[in-house]
Amino acid sequence: MRTPTAAPPLDRHDALFIDVDGTLLEIAPRPELVEVAPSLPDLLRRLGDEREGALALISGRPIAELDRLFRPWRGAAAGLHGIERRRPDGSYAKGGGDADRTAAAALDRLRPEITAVARHWPGVFVEDKGRTLALHYRALPDAEAAIRGAAARLVEQDSDSLRLIAGNMVVEFQPRHHDKGRVIAAFMAEPPFQGRRPVYLGDDTTDEDGFAEVNRRGGVSIRIGCQSGSTAAVFGLSSVRGAREWLAGAPHLPAT
Repeated sequence: MRTPTAAPPLDRHDALFIDVDGTLLEIAPRPELVEVAPSLPDLLRRLGDEREGALALISGRPIAELDRLFRPWRGAAAGLHGIERRRPDGSYAKGGGDADRTAAAALDRLRPEITAVARHWPGVFVEDKGRTLALHYRALPDAEAAIRGAAARLVEQDSDSLRLIAGNMVVEFQPRHHDKGRVIAAFMAEPPFQGRRPVYLGDDTTDEDGFAEVNRRGGVSIRIGCQSGSTAAVFGLSSVRGAREWLAGAPHLPAT
């Protein structure tokens, strides 16, 4: 783990992976309240076209939400931290299997207890994404330790199939066998990503698996808004605005 340094220029031949909330979009009090700059869909289109489609959004949101936020853009994407994966041609990677079914059953068992935790603290709410559950406490930051402790005790009941990811004022229950690093690896095994240097931009602990995978491949890992503290990311940008400006400048760089 390290404190990141200034991000290098983006090369036209890089495979580009981008987190959404906290990276492309400013964090909002509730997920449905985020604001999308009008220029972002066209920026994603231009960056993807320049790379023959080798650009993917990597998000904790479902892919359907990404399509709604960034329409008319509709490119490669991973939703729910990698549970969903859409290729640049619009086809979806096959999901399911025993591990997914076991995790779904475990989440169903925990759903009432997770909801009860949220009800215990006014201002805390559950974001039910179907195949993952997020417990948001942005309105009650002083209760962070207690809420994370309660969530950790719940996930212990099904730790073989579920894991808890701590993010920016949120903890998320998700299948243990999915993460952002694994889904980046899946993209990198297929064209048009295959053979390119991977670049990943993310902003919090949910992105650390992605940073580690990109580093393992000799790529460029960039943490957004990380002024200090530990991260696997080698490079950093100061803010969402800085990330957008860095990306917006990239198409004008000469090919190498």
